[in-house]
Amino acid sequence: MKTLCVLQHVEAEYLGLLEDHLEGRNIRFRYCRPFAPGVQIPSGTEDFDGLILLGAGPKGIVSGNLVPSLGAELRLTKDFLDRGLPVIGIGIGSCMLSSAAGGGAEEKPLRMTLENARCVLPGALNGHLPQIFPVAVYMRDRPVLPSDAKVLAVGGDGEPVVFQMGDSSFGFVGHPGIKSAMIEDLIMEFDEVPENTAETLAALRAVQGDIVAALAEIMVGLVEVTHLMEPSR
Repeated sequence: MKTLCVLQHVEAEYLGLLEDHLEGRNIRFRYCRPFAPGVQIPSGTEDFDGLILLGAGPKGIVSGNLVPSLGAELRLTKDFLDRGLPVIGIGIGSCMLSSAAGGGAEEKPLRMTLENARCVLPGALNGHLPQIFPVAVYMRDRPVLPSDAKVLAVGGDGEPVVFQMGDSSFGFVGHPGIKSAMIEDLIMEFDEVPENTAETLAALRAVQGDIVAALAEIMVGLVEVTHLMEPSR
């Protein structure tokens, strides 16, 4: 059984719908919450078979209120990448993944968007990335991909929303397991809120079933490509 380190940056943003998929496959995960008193970022990959970098609400990595543990997280992410262990970056975590892999991030205002993404790479996620699927984004900044990254899906503006680094690391600009309650909690947790959040949140509730269906397919491919159900090292 494999164990994932999950770096959670704010109380409201957690694995969401991903939790059930991981538990159902006997993939263990352990939250690390550096925003809690006394919690330290792991110094290396020991005891873990992969890393998940979650979103951070209104916090950024190049603008706004920066993620306080950014330096340590980038070093840890690079350690996982160098060892060929899977890294999954979600939201601002996708910016961290891109930065640790030799790309970077650039300023973009805090936003909440909901749109349909389209797959642009045939066979992505072993053929399990849906051709069209909803993507909800709540984040600041955007990833700037290194030259060797593969873009798997783009949004309506043509910007990458799902990308791949190497054989087994993936960035999701939108949280693939998002719940509307997570956005509600972010609104309660922070004073800074994107424009038109109420309208977009209502739209998110309306497509929650489509997000659930898309995630079921995405997780099949993600687990296959990252080999997370194979025996631990």
